[in-house]
Amino acid sequence: MDLFGSYALILALVCAGYAVAAGIAAIAGRKILLTKSAYQASLAACVLITLATATLVFLFLTDNFSVAYVANHSSRDQHVFYKFAALWSGQEGSLLFWSWLLAVYVFFVLWTNRNRHPELMPYVAVVLASVQLFFLILNVFVANPFQVLGTVAADGSRQVVAQPDGRGLNPLLQYPEMVIHPPALYLGYVGFTVPFAFALAALLGRYPGEKWIHITRRWTMIAWGFQSLGILLGAHWAYAVLGWGGYWGWDPVENASLLPWLTGTAFLHSVMMQEKRGMMKVWNVWLVFITFLLCILGTMLTRSGVVSSVHAFAQSDVGHWFLGFLLLTLATCTWAYLKNRDYLKSENQLDSLISRESSFLFNNLVLLAACFAVLWGTLFPVISEAVQGTKISVGPPFFNKVTIPIGLFLLFLTGVGPLLAWRKTSLESLRRNFGWPLAAGLLTGAVAYPLGLRDFYALVCFVLSVFVALTILLEFLRGARVIRARTGMSILRAVEHLTMRNTRRYGGYIVHFGIVLIFIGLAGAAFNQDKQMEMTPGTHMELGRYTIRLQTFTQRPGQNYVAERATIEVLRDGQSVMLLYPERRRYHANGMTGTMVSIYSTLREDLYVVYAGPSPETGQPVIHAYINPLVKWIWLGGVVLVLGTGVALLPNRQQALAFRPVSERAGQPALQPVPATRSQDAHD
Repeated sequence: MDLFGSYALILALVCAGYAVAAGIAAIAGRKILLTKSAYQASLAACVLITLATATLVFLFLTDNFSVAYVANHSSRDQHVFYKFAALWSGQEGSLLFWSWLLAVYVFFVLWTNRNRHPELMPYVAVVLASVQLFFLILNVFVANPFQVLGTVAADGSRQVVAQPDGRGLNPLLQYPEMVIHPPALYLGYVGFTVPFAFALAALLGRYPGEKWIHITRRWTMIAWGFQSLGILLGAHWAYAVLGWGGYWGWDPVENASLLPWLTGTAFLHSVMMQEKRGMMKVWNVWLVFITFLLCILGTMLTRSGVVSSVHAFAQSDVGHWFLGFLLLTLATCTWAYLKNRDYLKSENQLDSLISRESSFLFNNLVLLAACFAVLWGTLFPVISEAVQGTKISVGPPFFNKVTIPIGLFLLFLTGVGPLLAWRKTSLESLRRNFGWPLAAGLLTGAVAYPLGLRDFYALVCFVLSVFVALTILLEFLRGARVIRARTGMSILRAVEHLTMRNTRRYGGYIVHFGIVLIFIGLAGAAFNQDKQMEMTPGTHMELGRYTIRLQTFTQRPGQNYVAERATIEVLRDGQSVMLLYPERRRYHANGMTGTMVSIYSTLREDLYVVYAGPSPETGQPVIHAYINPLVKWIWLGGVVLVLGTGVALLPNRQQALAFRPVSERAGQPALQPVPATRSQDAHD
C-alpha cells in the first residue's frame, strides 16, 4: 500500500505539471481543446491526491508500522479517532493533508465553473495548478509520508522492517478538539488560495474588475469562516489541554494563524467599496495577495523550525522551499501588478470623512497596523539573531501593549462603520443611529467604575461593547418593526424575515455581535486570579469566593495511558457546588505525560483546576487553581460568529408579491399588490 500511495503522488505531480504547462500554452495560443486537457489533468491530480491520502489513512487504521510516518505517530492501543487525526500530526502527513484540501477546493472550483467565465477560468486553473504543483513537489521529494523502515542485509539488499508497535500520538494532540481544529484551520489557510487565484487571474487577463469579486466573495467568506473557527478551536484547545490557565499566549504559530485572518477581514470589508463605488481596486488585489502570502508564511513557520513553538513541527529543510515559493509568488504578483496597474484605476474618490467609505478605509488601515505589529513581534527574534547574532524574545507584554488599543479602535469601528451612509452622513443620521447606544455605553462606564471596574482598557472595552451591541440590536429592531407594521408578523418572525431578505448585511451584523461577545470575554482577563499549593487529602485552598478541597488522589487506567487523578470538591460561599477531576496522564507507547484540566464554567467566571504533578521536593500533589472571569463569553461569541458567517453565505430570500381583489366601494383599484406569505430564493 505504501507503494500505491507513492505512485499516486508521483502521477499527481505529473498531472499537475502538465496542467500548468498545457494551461499556459492554451492561454498563449487560445486553444480551447488544450484548455480542456489542462482542466482534466488538474481534476486527475485531485483524484490521485485523494487516493494517496486515503492510502495513508488506511495504513494508520491497519497499524502498518513498516511505514516510518505511521510508526512515529500512532500505536496499536491508540483510539481510532486519533489514528485518523495522526494524518496531520507530523510534517509529512500535514503537507499531504494540505495538498488534499487544496485538491478538494480545486475540484469544486473547476467543476462549478466548467461552463462559466471562459475568459477568466484558464488563468485561474493555471494559478491553482501551480500552487498544487509546489506542494506535490514537497510531498514527493522533500517530505514523503510513505517512506518505509528498513535495514541492509549482509548481502547488501534492503529489507523492510515492521516495528511491533509505534510511538503513539503526541499526548497534547490526544484531545477531541484536535480532530476538528487542524482541519478547520487548514481549510482556512488553503481556502484563501481560491480568491488569490481569481485575483491574479483577473489581473493577468484584465478581467472586468467587479466580476472576479462577485465570483470569489463566497469562497473568501468560506475560507475566512474556517480560519475563524480554527483559531477559536485552537484557543479552546490551549485553554483546556495545556494547563497554563490561558487561551492565547502570543505564540509564534498562534500569531501566524491570526495574520491572514486580519488581512482577510480587511479584504471582506474593503471589497464592498469596489462593488458599490468602484474604489480601492489596487488595495483589494494586494490584500488578497498578502493574505495568501501570509498563509504560506504561517505554513512555513510551523514546519521550518525558524521559531520556537509548542505548536510547531520538528526543524527541517522544508523552510527553504517555502521561502523560495514565497519569493517567486511575490515576484509574480509584483510583475502582474506593474504590467496591468492601469486596469486598476479607481472610478470614484472619497467624498467625506464621515461616510461608510472612510470607515472602511480606517478599518483597513487599523487591521493592517495590527497585522504588521503582530508580524514584527513574531519575526523580531529571527531578525535580531540574523543581524546581531543574539535572539531577542518578544513576549506577551509587547503584543498586549500594541494590540489592545488597536483592538478597541476596531471594536468602535465595528459599531460605527456599517451604519454610516455611503458618500456622506448627515448629523441627523448620526444622532438617530448612535445617540441612545452612546448614552447607554457611557452610562455603563459610569456605573461600572464605582463598583470596582478600575482597569482602564477593560472599562473602555465594556463601554464600547454596550455601544456596539445596541447599535446592532437597534438596526435589527428598526427593520423588524417596519416589516411587522406591514405584515402583522411577530417581532421574532419579522427579524428572521428581515435577515433572510439581505443575508450578507444582517449576517455581517451577527458576525459583529459575535465579535462583541468575544471582546467582553477578553476583557475579563484583566481580573484573573490564581493560586498554587501542595495538597494532601482533606486539605483545602481558598481562592476568591471558592473553597477547593482535595478529597482523594487515585490512579485510573485508560485505553493507552495511566492517569493520576485528583478528586476535588468545590464549595462556593460555603455551599458544595460540584466535583472536579483534574488528571495527569502517562502514555504507554512513548512515556510522555499530558494534562487534563477540569473546569467549572459559568457566564460570570471559570474555576480552572490543574493537577501539576508531584512536588519535586516533597512528592506531594501540587494543585494550581485559577479564576478566569468571562471566558465563556469568548466561546459563545465564537459560536455566534460562525453562525453569522453561515447566514451571510445563504442566498437572499426575496419577497414575492401576490394580488387580491379589493372592494371598489372603498375607492380603491380592483387589484392591489400586497406582501404574500410565501418566499422564493434569489442570489444577492
